[in-house]
Amino acid sequence: MCGIAGYKSSRPIDERVLSTMVEAVRHRGPDASGFHRSGDYAGGMRRLSINDLEGGNQPLFNEDRSVVLLYNGEIYNSPELRRGLEARQHRFRTHSDGEVICHMYAEHGERLFERLDGMFAAALWIERERKLILARDIPGEKPLYYAMLSDTDVAFASEIKSLSTLPGLDLSLDQQALWDFPTFLWIPEPRTVYRAIKALPKAHLLIADPSGVRIEAYANRFNSGSIETDDAAVIGETRRVVTDAVHSRLLADVPIGCFLSGGLDSSIVATVASRALPALRTFTIGFEDVDDPYHGRANEAEEAEQLARHLGTDHHTIPVGAEDFRRNLVDFCRYGDQPFAVSSGLGILSVAKRARENGVKVLLSGDGADECFGGYSWYRHLGAWAETAPGPGAAADSDRSLQDVGNSGDAIKVMGQYAPQKRAWALHYYASEREKLRLFNPDYFDGFRVRSSIGHFGDFKAGPSWNPEDYIAQDRDFYLPNEMLSKVDRMTMAHSVEGRMPFVAPAVLAHAHKLRYRHMVRDGTLKWALRRAFADLLPADVLARPKHGFNVPIDHWLRSGWSDLVADAFRPDSALGRWGLIGASSAEAAGLMLADRSRLNGHTLFSFVMLNMWLAQGETG
Repeated sequence: MCGIAGYKSSRPIDERVLSTMVEAVRHRGPDASGFHRSGDYAGGMRRLSINDLEGGNQPLFNEDRSVVLLYNGEIYNSPELRRGLEARQHRFRTHSDGEVICHMYAEHGERLFERLDGMFAAALWIERERKLILARDIPGEKPLYYAMLSDTDVAFASEIKSLSTLPGLDLSLDQQALWDFPTFLWIPEPRTVYRAIKALPKAHLLIADPSGVRIEAYANRFNSGSIETDDAAVIGETRRVVTDAVHSRLLADVPIGCFLSGGLDSSIVATVASRALPALRTFTIGFEDVDDPYHGRANEAEEAEQLARHLGTDHHTIPVGAEDFRRNLVDFCRYGDQPFAVSSGLGILSVAKRARENGVKVLLSGDGADECFGGYSWYRHLGAWAETAPGPGAAADSDRSLQDVGNSGDAIKVMGQYAPQKRAWALHYYASEREKLRLFNPDYFDGFRVRSSIGHFGDFKAGPSWNPEDYIAQDRDFYLPNEMLSKVDRMTMAHSVEGRMPFVAPAVLAHAHKLRYRHMVRDGTLKWALRRAFADLLPADVLARPKHGFNVPIDHWLRSGWSDLVADAFRPDSALGRWGLIGASSAEAAGLMLADRSRLNGHTLFSFVMLNMWLAQGETG
């Protein structure tokens, strides 16, 4: 695990520039550093030692040092791959999991990455071909960004803040990214907050050689064939792929911990891990018990503690409240790397800090189960909607969504008349196009062709016919990497902790893609197959517990102890004001939205608070 940075450039390599880029990701790897320079290529890394603590420093090489690797991540099937390579007479210098990548290039070339079960952002330099290969993992757990310096020159890094140190790079803000941000609370990849910096998409390669630069997708080979229709076979395969994913993600030479909420997903991960490890530390948030009108009560510490006692783990409850999280907002903003407003990340930040203080460098998480196995409450509506054609045109002018409170049944009826792309937005996203027009200064976007944020759903599937599996697959393809995986990665790495998510293993994703709606939601039961797959391992109360998730009562806080953050963000002399992003009526619109008890506007307004803070941090360096 580490952070990487570097560039391939026909211009002379500046050692100070490279050093600055690498230092910007020190929090991703406080244990060691490494560099490699060769003609028009230079790269560096900061290491967080997880495997082969003494001998695994980077860069890593093949036998004749003609293939050079700098990478961030873990290759969980490296023991199996290593045995195969050694049988073909490859000689290893280290016990690092990443060294297999160097030797696999001779066997498979650029297609080697299809064979990696892991999370990674890799920079592979091929000396003889003067070729740089950047690769990002299949689920998109590890970030990798790039900036084109010319038609043949490219810079790369694990974080945007590293690339932003490059002298002369145009750091103009991307208007479309800013427009999308309040809708999603994050910026959809491959865009970033800067026009000149892009995210390498998940399961993609960027290849830079003397002929130019190209970006290509690669396949997920971890596919066990067609899905069985028999319920018992589906349940059995679900048990197998999830158990294998958890076991493989225990690869470490350091202590391992686990997030534990007391809900189904983290309980499965903790239970399987605890049966395979001699010791497991578990962590949960002890939260002020505020009743959120949409998500319900916030505190699950008691349920987590009960399960920890059942499993016999070394359990830690971390008490936090509104003031604790407010003190963490500066770090939350900084380590978000670009505007990011998913408030539940504050809980992950707190857990990662406590884990690191307790000597834990690896944390397992249950994230991804909802998108793979059908866990969100709104998925119950998908079966009925599959038979419902879009309604009259008037429905298209409505902004009803699950953010509406009170008569939620009426909102569901209205949403049923939407085109499927707008239904997908209304299920669990935030600011509507109208709301953004009220909060932003429209003049800032004048002359730029920003499109509706709902267009992202049309990118997934055009046309009027979506089946239930389409809505869930869209969440898996879009929401899961952009929000859930980013949140876990950024907030754990803030405290130099590696977050691992078994439910997004390539084999689990391939299995999820084959599941039918009846395997995920049946008779109103969410995650039907997953619950039955682990029914014999979990206490009955865990199996019966409804989906909750860790939810910050952001509406409550912004109306009370955090209300000054909204007022400050919409002041004319705020960073938003100085950049021209808000207009004369924006503060009034924000105040009306905050006072409106019929709709949960807190997340939308929190996105402007965080954007204001991000801009201010950039102004002060």
